[in-house]
Amino acid sequence: MGKQISNSEQQVSYLKDRLQMFIEVLDSIEPETTELEDIDRLIQMMDDLELKMEQFKNSSKE
Repeated sequence: MGKQISNSEQQVSYLKDRLQMFIEVLDSIEPETTELEDIDRLIQMMDDLELKMEQFKNSSKE
């Protein structure tokens, strides 16, 4: 695994990068040909992003 991200600037940068990846995936989807697996993958990406935000939030309280 990679190093733990502990400073707030790195955390914000990480979240911005992940959000940008999500937006790029979302932009690349063709509504007419999108399958359930594609939607599930987007939901999983958002869940992962939310989890990481919570982890960062909790680590900043410690």
